[in-house]
Order: sequence, then C-alpha cells, then structure tokens
Amino acid sequence: MRSASKSRSGRVARRRAAEPRTTTPRQALTALGVSIGSFASLQSLLVPVLPIMQTDLRTDAVGVTWALTTWLIVAAVATPLLGRAGDLHGKRRIFLVALAGVAVGSIVAALAPNLGTLLVGRALQGIGGAMFPLGFGLVRDVLPRERVASGIGILSALLAVGSGIGTVFAGPLATAIGWRGLFIVPLAGVTIGAILLLRGVPAADRVGVGRINVPSAILLSGWLVALLLPLSTGSAWGWGSPLVIGLFALAAVLLAAWITVELRAAEPLVDVRMMRLPGVWNANVAAILVGAAMFGVWAFFARFIQEPVSTGYGFGGTVTTAGLVMLPMLVLMAVAGFLTGPLTRILSLRAQLVAGTALISLATAGIALLHGSLALLTIEAAVFGLGLGVTFAALTNLVIGSVPAHQTGVAGGMITNLRTIGSAVGTALTTAIITGSAGADGGQPSEQGYTTGFLVLAVLAAVAAVIALMSRPAASAATEVLVETPLAEAELQPAR
Repeated sequence: MRSASKSRSGRVARRRAAEPRTTTPRQALTALGVSIGSFASLQSLLVPVLPIMQTDLRTDAVGVTWALTTWLIVAAVATPLLGRAGDLHGKRRIFLVALAGVAVGSIVAALAPNLGTLLVGRALQGIGGAMFPLGFGLVRDVLPRERVASGIGILSALLAVGSGIGTVFAGPLATAIGWRGLFIVPLAGVTIGAILLLRGVPAADRVGVGRINVPSAILLSGWLVALLLPLSTGSAWGWGSPLVIGLFALAAVLLAAWITVELRAAEPLVDVRMMRLPGVWNANVAAILVGAAMFGVWAFFARFIQEPVSTGYGFGGTVTTAGLVMLPMLVLMAVAGFLTGPLTRILSLRAQLVAGTALISLATAGIALLHGSLALLTIEAAVFGLGLGVTFAALTNLVIGSVPAHQTGVAGGMITNLRTIGSAVGTALTTAIITGSAGADGGQPSEQGYTTGFLVLAVLAAVAAVIALMSRPAASAATEVLVETPLAEAELQPAR
C-alpha cells in the first residue's frame, strides 16, 4: 500500500512539474505589452524624420525609404517563420530571440555611420515582428481562460497604439534628441520587456513535435518579398515599370507554388486548410482591408493638417499640432482594447468586428467630407481610434480562438502579415491618389485628391464590415476564445 501511495505521489508530482509555473495576468500582460508596444512604434517612428536622415546619411529620397522597406520585409518574413518556431520550440524562448533582435538592431541603427549600416540595424529590428503571434500565443498559454479575450484585446490595442505613437511623437522627440535618439525608445522598451518576461512569464515545459518545412518557408519568404517590395517602392520605380510588373508576377507564381506545397506537405508551415475555417478566413480578409484603411489614413492625416492655409483647405499646422489632434485616437485605441474582454459578455466578437470596421469607415468618410475645423477632425480621429481598437482586438481573438492551441503562433503570424500587406497596399493606393492630384508642377495635392483618397479607404473599411457579417454566428464566435482546444498528447513532448 505504501509503495502504491508513493507511486501515485510520484505521478502527481511529475504532473505538477509538467504544468507551467503560475503567473499573474498582470505580470504576463505587462511584460508582453511593453515589448509589443515598443516594437510596434518602429513601424512609423522614422516616417516624420526621413528628410533629416536623408541629409545626415548623404543619400537620396529613394535610398532613405529603404529604412522603412527593409524593416517591413524582414518583419513580414520573420513573423510566420518564428511564430511556427515558437509553436515547436517554446513561445517564450523565441520571443526572447525577437527581443534580442530589436535591441541589437536599435543599437546598430542609432550608431550607423551610413545607409548600409542603418539598413542592417533595421533588418535586425524586423525580427521583432514575431512578437505579435508569439505574444498572442503566450496569452492563451499562461492566462486563465476567462482572461484570454481581455489579454488578446489589450495586446492588440497596444500594437495599434505603438504604431500610432511613432506618427504622433516622433517629430517632437526627434527635435529634442535627434533622429538617432529615437531608437532609445524601442531599445529601452524591449530591454524592460525582456526582464519582465523572464520574471513574470514561465517557460513552457512542453513543446510541439515537428519541424519547420524548409521548402514552404523559402516559398513563403519569396512571395512576401516579391509582393511587398514593389508595393513599398512602386511609386519611386514607376508602377508600370518592367521591374514592378515582373515582381508582382513572380509573387503570384510563388504564392501558387507555396499553396501547392503546403497542401501536399505532411508537416505544413501554415495549414492552408486552417485558413478556410469559419472565422479565420473572414478575419484574415478583413485584416487586409483594415490594414489598408489604417495606414492610408495615418500616412496622410497629419500631412493634411500641415498643408498650408494658402491651399484653401489646409490648416498650416505643425507636427505638434497634428500630434495633438491625433492624441485622442491613440487614447481610445487603448481604451477599446482593454474593454474587449468585458464586452464579450454582452457583445460577440463578430458583432464587435462589425461595429469596429463600421466606425473606421464612418470616421474616414467624415475626414474626407467634413474637415472644416481642427475640432471636427479631432472628433473624427477619436472615432477612428475607437474603431481601430475594437477591430484589432476582435480580429485577433477570432483567429486565435478558431485554431488549435499548437497553431496559435503561425495563425497569429499570418493575420499580422496580412495586415502588413494591407498597410502597404493602402499606403501605395492613397499615395497614388493624393500625390497624383498635385499635377505636373509638383505643388500641393488638391483638396479633391485628399477627399477621394480618404473615401476610397472608407469603402475598404466598409467592405471589411460586410465580410465580418459573413462570418460564423455571433454565439460561437463570442465564446471560442474562452474554450481551450485540447492538444493530443502525440503532438507534445517534454522540453529538453
């Protein structure tokens, strides 16, 4: 009897040892939030200071834009690949690798004596793109089920807020400490995030079995690069140039080849069939459209405020003025993300997604048609931010809640990537419309150009709302993030 009791005690002890160490939701969310928010700021942190960088680094306008393009492409490639690596080898471990990439890249970029070195730093920073899917996966792994929706909502909001902070505060901050000093922001953030992560988020005691499908990874990287490169630089190269057209054609071929390989693979990098699940495909398509609307507005809203009064529509505002107008947008984005979890008790994620995208569309149409005063634009920006906060949280929750737990990394990576693709499309489309209205003399864009550009973005957001309506019934969508998908023991092995 004593021997049997000891045997049972031993089994219990081993089971307890295999369980993740306890952590509080506040510790985990603080660690992940600081890290993700810091990295997200890199998406737009340099946009206001590109002209200054161009002069200091002795390059031209095309050359300095590679500081944005390099980061975008590396982030797009790293996001699904490292997301998958996190599913296989432990999300916290790979999250720390992503943090290290951002930290080292920030130091290299801050000290860069020339454009080439700066691009190396920006490429290293791009590795941090994997933080998004890994962070969402960690939330699902370490938080109680009833806190998962709230946790994902908070991180989604911080993702959006971090991106907006770069647009709002980069100009004034660079005036005070120089453009190189801007890299102190992500460096400090990821350093603090790493310390908090090590202290507050337990390492996984069990990880997935499998490997990364190398042919699929190569094809995925290939079509992402071939697509994002012309989207980011097409305005400089010329949209009708053989190089741009050739890259778009190559992207289409590589995308088809990637889907074929994934469908036939025993261990796909991205389960393409999973992408067709109800709730997943709707959210992914909506993510592209929302990304286009979001970055299209961010790219030109501040510029619209700063247009000279002589244009007849501009306000002649400073960078600081534009930042103050956009500040309510950032505040409401954060507030909306924090409210997503509690809202699921009375409003399904599907309904939240419909409402959020509708608010984005309404606010963007308002910016296009009703822009007679800064007060009015401030209100419209606030509504836009509220819609973004609700939409980001709902999108991610829908996808993460619709896939098995061992696929959260790659699923989160794909929706992040699709949003990135959408942002490139939206920026390119809005740039073509608005700058094209300036005429051959290269003067200021016309008011009609801004109106048309913002209306196109409003339509894209409205289409996202329609697609959200086509998703699964609200009852199942609202509870899916609260139900933990069990992993088969065959899919797990002890971490070594």
